[in-house]
Amino acid sequence: MRFINPKTDYAFKKIFGSAESKDILISFLNALIYDGNATIEDLELINPNLPPKVEGLKDTYLDVKAQLKNGTLVIIEMQVLNVQSFGKRVLFNAAKTYAFQLQKGEGYRMLKPVIALTLTDFEMFPGRHQFASRFVYREVSDGYVYTENDIELIFVELPKFTKDIEELETITDKWIYFIKSARSLDQVPTNMDDIPELHRAFEIANQANLTLEELEDLERREMFIYDQQGAVALGRQEGRQEGRITEARALVLRLLNKRFPDNTAELNSLVEGLSLSALEELSDAMFELNNWEDLLTLLADINQ
Repeated sequence: MRFINPKTDYAFKKIFGSAESKDILISFLNALIYDGNATIEDLELINPNLPPKVEGLKDTYLDVKAQLKNGTLVIIEMQVLNVQSFGKRVLFNAAKTYAFQLQKGEGYRMLKPVIALTLTDFEMFPGRHQFASRFVYREVSDGYVYTENDIELIFVELPKFTKDIEELETITDKWIYFIKSARSLDQVPTNMDDIPELHRAFEIANQANLTLEELEDLERREMFIYDQQGAVALGRQEGRQEGRITEARALVLRLLNKRFPDNTAELNSLVEGLSLSALEELSDAMFELNNWEDLLTLLADINQ
């Protein structure tokens, strides 16, 4: 058996973001948010990529978005590349999700809590040893928790999770191991197969159940991620910002040319002159594009 990489956006959404996998998402969220307790009984999946309600405001690109039975909104993002200002993006997405719950004329009492669960394939907080971190609003001097603490940020840093298969004890351990290591496995570990939702997740991730088109799309995405990681590492090693920009621009153009082969000349002019942060933002949202108009809208949004 071979499994797709849950860390890619396409695979993550396929495993956790479809109506057929609602039980999988419930188990996953209970494990990572509620320490394995069966707190979430039911939830509703919501379109994670909604256009802004205010003209000129940036679009939001998430992997999975759900509303729990008690009204709490959970937004989930799996991030492989350590792009510039990623932490600010997490906070922006959480704040936007919270603020845009209300329709005209509705009172603030209608607002429901928002939990932003972010998994990173890089160290978000260097020097901090715990792989999971939770942030809420607290008073600076004595740590008193703000009464209306409706926005909570949860981070899981995969590189800091170092348990081997035989060391997995909790359901939280097993879900994190699945995300981090499923791509390298050739069978379902026996100590993980006793959880029905995890078994189903492995079934969905089994390459044998995918079409050739799906496998080719996944391969392109993984290759792009590896190329981007290599470009960032090369830029850091050389210590030259211009080198990183050149590499990033070349990689973005290469992938865009595959997606839009009839627009090569236009692509060169559109990408030329973009900053490194803009190129990283473009690459991060690229696979959400369905057509040429989506690309133009995204570039306009980035250039604001």
